[in-house]
Amino acid sequence: MTATADGKVIATATRTDCGWHVTTCPRPLDRNAAITALMLAERLITHGEDDPCAQEWRRELGRD
Repeated sequence: MTATADGKVIATATRTDCGWHVTTCPRPLDRNAAITALMLAERLITHGEDDPCAQEWRRELGRD
């Protein structure tokens, strides 16, 4: 899976034996969390750090 902004890949998620590895997250995730991490990467690029959705997704991922 990939997240893109302005036609450029900004993050990728790859399935491994221990879960999903997302380039923007240091630990393995389950599939749903990997999708959230990709959405977060895209949201941060398009809406910035102060976006309420980005803040909530960071909290959900334990990255706040």
